Amino acid sequence: MTLRRGVLAVALAVIAVMAAWWLWPNATKDAPQMTAGPYLVRMTVGDGAARTGDNPVELEITDRSGNPVAPEQVVVEPAMPQMGHAVPPATADAVEVGRYRATVELPMPGQWEIAVDLSGPAGTGRATFAVRAG
Repeated sequence: MTLRRGVLAVALAVIAVMAAWWLWPNATKDAPQMTAGPYLVRMTVGDGAARTGDNPVELEITDRSGNPVAPEQVVVEPAMPQMGHAVPPATADAVEVGRYRATVELPMPGQWEIAVDLSGPAGTGRATFAVRAG
């Protein structure tokens, strides 16, 4: 009977781990997606929470059908319009087709807007994401 309980406990533990892995939030999948001209842009800042200081920004860029695309230029530009603050834009580097990475500085806590400007053979576009830095 003890062996049976041990096997049952292991089986339940494996099921619990698999369920947690399957249900765990995916930062990229759950990130908001916006239209920017002919592109769709999904942005994730850091581990999902922006902070004061440097923040890594991950961008997933596709066409309207969801296929990864490679715009020639991707620029990320943070601004805090209500305070009149703007931070110099950062050019995003291609990690692979449809995936870009940049680092932006958010010098103070509060509500920021991060604009993503794209240009390439398909055209140009701009998506603006609202981000709260803590």
